[in-house]
Amino acid sequence: MHKKSFFSCIPVAILCVGLLTGNCQNKNINKSQRDKEGFTSIFDGKTLKGWEGDPKYWRVEKGTLVGEITPTTLLKTNSFIIWRGGTPADFELKGSFKITTDGNTGVNYRSEQLTDIPFALKGYQADIDGKIRYTGQNYEERGRTTLAYRGEIVTVNTQENAENPESFRANVKNNAWQARQVTGSLGKSDSLQTLIKSDDWNDFHLVVKGNRLQHYVNGVLMSDVTDNDTANRKMSGLLGVQVHVGPPMKVQYRNLRLKQL
Repeated sequence: MHKKSFFSCIPVAILCVGLLTGNCQNKNINKSQRDKEGFTSIFDGKTLKGWEGDPKYWRVEKGTLVGEITPTTLLKTNSFIIWRGGTPADFELKGSFKITTDGNTGVNYRSEQLTDIPFALKGYQADIDGKIRYTGQNYEERGRTTLAYRGEIVTVNTQENAENPESFRANVKNNAWQARQVTGSLGKSDSLQTLIKSDDWNDFHLVVKGNRLQHYVNGVLMSDVTDNDTANRKMSGLLGVQVHVGPPMKVQYRNLRLKQL
């Protein structure tokens, strides 16, 4: 059997270190793990490998990533389980979710982790809830609040003096960012709501490229944001999924797949 020299193995070792640190840029490394559309699984369905969150709320069960709040583990602040595989900039993310009627969750992206609150993220969120009031909209967690309601095409404009906290708060009214302009419609919110299943599995697909953020549920575009707010927008960051303050709930995620563009 042909044996490789020690020095010929060095590049392989370097690649392995890159994988562990999340800094590897070689697009061929995970080629065998990609599906025919170029997506790579980021949840193995068996363990929480590659994810970090409070085990009081997160576990793996029957191939799904489960977030659950019980009467004895009620939250004081929203809590996330965070993917530690990198900080994607332009990407597509696909998966499925199932949530109980009283549940509230979301998929965060291009987010930053707070240092003063455990497992808290600040950033864009594909909103999801059991009563289907918010599912499909674009909400910025701990930031500008609602950027687009379900059914809206929105342009978010730069707000002057946004670095001033008082000015920032003044631009939030009724839990929505005022420096946004609705430029088109994807359909009435109530009509789109009927396409989302209650207490059953639904597919989601996020398309995030440049300053355009599109949220699909069950193959239907639910919100479309063009974020021109250079003072507040983020162009890369962490991925994570949420359990929200409120009554006992359970959310399940499966088939989480990422394609970096």
